[in-house]
Amino acid sequence: MTLPIGPEDVLAAAARLDGVAHRTPVMTSRTADERTGAQLFFKCENLQRVGAFKFRGAYSALSRFTPAQRKGGVIAYSSGNHGQAIAVSARLLGMPVAIVMPQDAPPIKIAATRGYGAEVILYDRYTENREAIGQRIATERGMTLIPPYNHVDVIAGQGTAALELIEEAGALDALVVCVGGGGLIGGCATITKHLLPECRVIGVEPAAGNDMQRSLAEGRIIHIDVPDTIADGAQTQHAGELTFPILQALVERIVTVTDPQLVAAMRFFFERMKIVVEPTGCLGAAALFERAIDLRGKRVGVILSGGNVDAERFASLLSMAPRAD
Repeated sequence: MTLPIGPEDVLAAAARLDGVAHRTPVMTSRTADERTGAQLFFKCENLQRVGAFKFRGAYSALSRFTPAQRKGGVIAYSSGNHGQAIAVSARLLGMPVAIVMPQDAPPIKIAATRGYGAEVILYDRYTENREAIGQRIATERGMTLIPPYNHVDVIAGQGTAALELIEEAGALDALVVCVGGGGLIGGCATITKHLLPECRVIGVEPAAGNDMQRSLAEGRIIHIDVPDTIADGAQTQHAGELTFPILQALVERIVTVTDPQLVAAMRFFFERMKIVVEPTGCLGAAALFERAIDLRGKRVGVILSGGNVDAERFASLLSMAPRAD
């Protein structure tokens, strides 16, 4: 079966991003290793431009626009990180930008998106369809719609996170990646299985929104209601038509973690590693900490996907979690 992207697409995206995206650090923690029995390498995309891996895919896609597309501008729909990434990329490339965002998105993400120069169009995620809104505005204004994960250049761009991780950490036995719509894990799996064919790629979803886990089990894309989870970056309702076959072919399995487990991981990163990771960004680490995945004795890469959480909410969530061991 021919997949939507190949490793050559990820390498081409890396060339487009060179000197534009941050080459984020890879961090380790002896405490995390002792806790899991594995040797963990955390790829800190919480320190990427706009605070999330999404910048990679956004700039990868927008940098390929034709002159006519750049003049018309770009529109996207997003709970926050993709919108911020599109806004910054559009500003760097000098094009108009509008972002469709849910009314209940974290205020810090709405404010940041506006701060990057985007027009923000709010909608009710429980009663309105963001995809329909985005497509309607794109048609009315002559803009190009860039979805958050179901786009080949976006998927390829996200895969550069795993490429950099492997270049720095070396061979890995497993790669653990958070899962929303599948863009990040799809791109990461594509390059990882090319460079390290024996490396296991495992995805992690919030327990309240395991549409990808169910989709892979049933062999078809399952659509769910908006999941009730603090992992707002993973509140997707279905996989993408492009991402789903990649996961079917390259991802070993999907596991889930609960919101309290995400909060415990957030606290660990703050207290022990002195970094701020948003709930969605903690999915992979939480699965390892809670032994939802047992990779004892293995070299494991973990993508920390983002760090966009406002101070008040961060403090409130951490107050509910016990101190890290």
